[in-house]
Amino acid sequence: MSFIQKVLKSVLPQRWAESMEANSRAWMVRCSCGFAQSVWDRGGIRWKAAGQPRRYMQCPQCGQWSWHTVTRDPSVAPSDQG
Repeated sequence: MSFIQKVLKSVLPQRWAESMEANSRAWMVRCSCGFAQSVWDRGGIRWKAAGQPRRYMQCPQCGQWSWHTVTRDPSVAPSDQG
């Protein structure tokens, strides 16, 4: 867990922290090599978000720096949206 994730989980009410984590796990960061990992597992937070941004980062699988797309994984449906 990243520093900012730890801080927010300790400060926010438990229900909000659980919602934040569930929403962040539903967003996937994808490399052109096919590797995908949730925003939460990458150390980030994407809570109550919309859109499909791109992030320039290094892929943990192929090691290349490239633009990664951030999309919501339809197979992961957070139970608590608020």
